[in-house]
Amino acid sequence: MPSLQTYSTFGLAAYCDSIQSFTDVASFLSVFNTSKNDKNAIYILGGGSNSIFTNDFDGTVLVNEIKGISHFDTEAHHYLRVGAGENWHDFVTLCMKEKWYGFENLALIPGSVGACPIQNIGAYGVEVNRLIDKVECVFLEAGEQVLLSNEDCQFGYRDSVFKHALANKVLITHVNFKLPKHYELETSYGELAALSEPTPEKVYSKVIEIRKSKLPNPDELGNAGSFFKNPVVPKALYEAIAQKYDSVPHFVVSGSTELPALQQQIKIPAAWLIDQAGFKGKTLNKVRCHPTQPLVLTNLGGATGGDVITMAKDIIASVQGKFGIQLEPEVRLLGSKGLISL
Repeated sequence: MPSLQTYSTFGLAAYCDSIQSFTDVASFLSVFNTSKNDKNAIYILGGGSNSIFTNDFDGTVLVNEIKGISHFDTEAHHYLRVGAGENWHDFVTLCMKEKWYGFENLALIPGSVGACPIQNIGAYGVEVNRLIDKVECVFLEAGEQVLLSNEDCQFGYRDSVFKHALANKVLITHVNFKLPKHYELETSYGELAALSEPTPEKVYSKVIEIRKSKLPNPDELGNAGSFFKNPVVPKALYEAIAQKYDSVPHFVVSGSTELPALQQQIKIPAAWLIDQAGFKGKTLNKVRCHPTQPLVLTNLGGATGGDVITMAKDIIASVQGKFGIQLEPEVRLLGSKGLISL
């Protein structure tokens, strides 16, 4: 049985029946249909930065290696068509080099381009959905290729139709981006606000600097980036928490500022909640809650899937008990038959 350890940045020891890669739609449909006919469980993997195999997987893992970047201009926009198997940060770096601006806040996020619409990845005040024009997919059962508009994708905070109605039903082959040539830089978030005379290049460099200072490099310490989503709560719950804690970091959710005060939605950093619950730097066997960014769980070497699940459940239960907030995983956890929930 082939090892999955190097196919996931968390690096747990796990195995599967078969690993096969594909570079285009035709090769994908060939290996997918063969696996389906053999009645094997199938999991489609990108860069492996958001998937943790907590157990051996009883089936076939298909690795998306569809590459290629094409570009054309109009007077007002840059249009980019990008293969789902391209590395996200390498793509962002290319865009900076070519002065195709808009992605600078999203630098150094691990993973592949194909994962970005599924998660609606975001950082430092920017979510990728505002730059996505269309997503090219293949329906798994019929083999039909479809083009989904931004609206079709039903984007939400770290959310999309690919986690709901289209979960496990489509393969993303390409993402089409539409970048306005004239836009305002987003520098209101965290340390970016201190930049003097900000430019896209300065934001890009600062984001990389911040992420490197706070987040472990998965090449050096196994991790899957942010393990939990930042929870969005009603303003009344935030105010109740703020009465007990002097300085709760928080952000009013974009779009809810126009609502009456009591209906506004407030985002509270999960890292702060986890820290307050006492997990920052805490270790369970070989799984550690990272000491400089408690939103990240790490594999100290030799961690097991059971350790990961136990630590995650302990964090969820503690935050729920202390604040009345239910944390949700951002990572995808896999057991022997496929995705599992905590």
